[in-house]
Amino acid sequence: MANSASGMAVHDDCKLKFLELKTKRAYRFIVFKIEEKQKQVIVEKLGEPAESYEDFCTHLPADECRYAVYDFDFLTKESVPKSRIFFIAWSPDTSKVRSKMIYASSKDRFKRELDGIQIELQATDPTEMGLDVFKSRAN
Repeated sequence: MANSASGMAVHDDCKLKFLELKTKRAYRFIVFKIEEKQKQVIVEKLGEPAESYEDFCTHLPADECRYAVYDFDFLTKESVPKSRIFFIAWSPDTSKVRSKMIYASSKDRFKRELDGIQIELQATDPTEMGLDVFKSRAN
């Protein structure tokens, strides 16, 4: 069903792959893209469980908006391994204004489709979503 604010539908694959990341830990990350012609959010890239944070960053274009989820593993102060699912709204300053507006207006509805997101980050450049940011927000 299309979102009335932006007219963007969410492809079933987005929810399916997110569920696999959340329940089976089948992926380290998922990058989502809005297909304007089809008026829907689609899966652009699935990151294998062994891929690193650096690998993930290479899949976020420097001049285009994207949504992404990242399964972040960390150790608590008590050295207990944990993970948090981050939702990243990637909107670089160099992307087109129209694109930024479409991504901004579709974000909340899209995020609601992905049940289980624990932390949200807005980022306009890589420093706003560095590993240090993840670590500080995860605890």
